[in-house]
Amino acid sequence: MDHDISKAGGYTGWRMTKDRLFRSVMTFGGLSVLIAISLIFFYLASVVVPLFMPAQLERVRPLEIHGASGQTLHLAVEEQARIALRADDRGEVAFFALDSGQVLKREPLPLEAGGISAFAAGDPARRVFAYGLDDGRMLMVGAEYGVEFRDTADVLGKPERIITPTLVYPMGKAPVQVDVQGRALRQLSVQHDGERSAAAALTADGRILLLDHSVRTNPITGESRQESTVSPLPPLPGEVGQLLLSVWQNDLYVVHDGRFVSHYDIADKQAPRLTQTVAVAPEGETVTAAALLSGGISLILGTDRGNLSQWFLVRDEDNVKHLTAIRGFEPMPGPVRTIAPEHYRKVFLATSARGDVNLYHATAHRQLLSRSLGSSAMNVAAFAPRADVLLVQQEQGPLLTAAVLNDFPEVSFHSLWEKVWYEGYPEPEHVWQSSAAVSDFEPKLSLAPLTFGTLKAAFYAMLLAVPLAVMGAIFTAYFMSPRMRGLVKPSIEIMEALPTVILGFLAGLWLAPVIDRNLAGVLLAILMLPISFVITAFLWDLLPRALVERVRPGWQAALLIPVVIAVIYVALQLGKPIDIAFFDGSMARWIENDLGWSYEQRNSLVVGIAMGFAVIPYVFSISEDAVFSVPKHLTSGSLALGATPWQTLFYVVLLMASPGIFSAIMVGMGRAVGETMIVLMATGNTAIIDLSIFTGFRTLSANIGVEMREAAVGGTHYRLLFLSALVLFAFTFVVNTVAELVRHRLRERYKSL
Repeated sequence: MDHDISKAGGYTGWRMTKDRLFRSVMTFGGLSVLIAISLIFFYLASVVVPLFMPAQLERVRPLEIHGASGQTLHLAVEEQARIALRADDRGEVAFFALDSGQVLKREPLPLEAGGISAFAAGDPARRVFAYGLDDGRMLMVGAEYGVEFRDTADVLGKPERIITPTLVYPMGKAPVQVDVQGRALRQLSVQHDGERSAAAALTADGRILLLDHSVRTNPITGESRQESTVSPLPPLPGEVGQLLLSVWQNDLYVVHDGRFVSHYDIADKQAPRLTQTVAVAPEGETVTAAALLSGGISLILGTDRGNLSQWFLVRDEDNVKHLTAIRGFEPMPGPVRTIAPEHYRKVFLATSARGDVNLYHATAHRQLLSRSLGSSAMNVAAFAPRADVLLVQQEQGPLLTAAVLNDFPEVSFHSLWEKVWYEGYPEPEHVWQSSAAVSDFEPKLSLAPLTFGTLKAAFYAMLLAVPLAVMGAIFTAYFMSPRMRGLVKPSIEIMEALPTVILGFLAGLWLAPVIDRNLAGVLLAILMLPISFVITAFLWDLLPRALVERVRPGWQAALLIPVVIAVIYVALQLGKPIDIAFFDGSMARWIENDLGWSYEQRNSLVVGIAMGFAVIPYVFSISEDAVFSVPKHLTSGSLALGATPWQTLFYVVLLMASPGIFSAIMVGMGRAVGETMIVLMATGNTAIIDLSIFTGFRTLSANIGVEMREAAVGGTHYRLLFLSALVLFAFTFVVNTVAELVRHRLRERYKSL
């Protein structure tokens, strides 16, 4: 007896040891999962957070240019930010070292004794500027930087880079006559694009002249010939304040009478025409600064009250362009003095008469920086091509240089989630277009169409999967015979092992063309199937009892298999006559041509069917287990009290199984939201916002799969893909959390049954 007691005590001790060991392992596993999820979240956040950091100016310092004299008219920086250029009002250009201010090269321009009466700089990326003279002539100057590498290594062991600056003269070294009457040029605007140059000039007597200059090269002899034409522009009333020539030399904007801007269409240089005059500032407010953004499409205007606004040409329904106010920006604390755009991004610097400096991104509608650099106004400002260095010339003070930290200016809540009015678009839109074939392309980075596509894919997938999976699970667990259940349940669960890439492949290459050719038949089949089930059930009740009893209980569902096959066959056969009778031979083309709806072969219907089959096994398996695990004594008691099987199902079984069914639906939702391969292969992958079932979409997960390989590590595009992953992570986390809370509440509510 004592031996048995001691033996039992030994078993109890070993059992407690195993319990403690198992508890420790489970605790460690649970904590490991939480730690892993937390690490994923913090890693994603660490990549995303820099997108929303404000810009900074660092190492702001005065820079003395040795031997500099006269007033600074123009500043420019070469790409490596080692050498800068300064042009002054005496007609002299100096190249100097940015780190020390030492002049590397000084060159007086061949102005031929003409007095300087005007100055203008072209697009910063083209590196040209021009002097207007008091005898009606103009000299265009450009800067080039030759690069060579020497064998001597620097401190990092790399070959030494030698940069040699030179001046070039795109229109020749001699000044070009703009005004044949010899009047002084008071205002000037110039552009140069390689073989063609253009200039707009305001003469002392108020005429606006357009110079078109081109260099034509004989392909046989190699000889070059320069051609110049000067055309007068329709006159404007009032005082002209500034001329702005577009980069592509097709448009000219004239600021005049303090608050008006007139637009000239100069695509035909021989016949320029005035198209529009717009009041760009309220009455009593004066435009004090104007500049064209990178690309030369958008016009940025600043006023004497510190207001800043963006304007560009918008085409109406008749294809007529109108100068339109697009957006305003946070105002400056004083009158706007200077506007300086970056070379390649839609970023611009605005300075005030009080010495304030503000940095903006136009498309993102975002103020990046606001800082005071003293009490003196800034006459001239310039960015380096990589936008990492800023030069500012104070009116009453030295030249200032600063390092700019502004890596991700194009990202803001507005650009990610709200409609944005992009250059060249007729209205604000949600657009995702991260790259293009041209270098001056502006990325369009709205996550709204991707998020919408993700939810749209999940909606159409769940629209098919939830009714089939949940109702099939209820029938399988509650009505089906054990033997048939043993065949059906494993068959559906084994569908989980089917790779989604196979489903996507079949959906894109086989199912999509089939639906496209038989759209009317497919829609008819979707409509006829539930009706046929109701009719079959009605006819089943009319059959003789002896015939009905020959079918074993729980096997009735097998009788629907031939019904489904027959209905689908009949619907597809009827589809062609219906197409011919009502839809001119093709319902898909009728939707496009007659209804005016968009129709894509790889559309939401195809994705809904394919993703539905991928989601069904998850929802079915969990729902079936939830229904089947309802205690038998509850159902038996309900039936014993006189309830019918259907009443027992609705008022007992479904109440007890509801937490599990809800969890199954949420798991299926998460599965649909994160699906990649089916969406990638079965849709057109177009990032659009359209509820139509006949259009495609692009999801967050598919976008990550497509574009991650082409994104530069650490760049804006790369980090936005991580932001997409973070949005997916957060969505899944929220859905699962809500599902668990609801499941817990349902479980607590019905546990007393």
